[in-house]
Amino acid sequence: MKIKDIQEEIVDEFSMFDDWMQRYEYIIELGKNLPLIKEEYKVDENLIKGCQSKVWLQGEKNDDKVVFTADSDAILTKGIIAILIRVFSNQTPKDIIDANMDFIDEIGLKEHLSPTRANGLVSMIKNIKMYALAFESKN
Repeated sequence: MKIKDIQEEIVDEFSMFDDWMQRYEYIIELGKNLPLIKEEYKVDENLIKGCQSKVWLQGEKNDDKVVFTADSDAILTKGIIAILIRVFSNQTPKDIIDANMDFIDEIGLKEHLSPTRANGLVSMIKNIKMYALAFESKN
């Protein structure tokens, strides 16, 4: 699936909920279903700087696609990174770099996070794009 299609799918899913408590519960549920990151990747160099809680992000290039795994010690943050991984994992570096991030505003995520969590979200996106840039430059 293309990034835009996945983003639209997520916007549709979020529109099914009436209020933000239900959306938070859904985000937490997504975090619980996040595939476990290998323990060997839970190291300081994979920690995302700028997050209030600990978030580990690992990216690998598999053929021409970038595959991400992640984890967090905070359940809501784990859900947020799960959403981002769903969008960006198994995509080409160029598609990740070029991706529009409007879907985050469409689901209202940033405005419903505390300022420190919103900063963490920006840091997560930045790290994902930096992985893509690094893999793109190796081509």
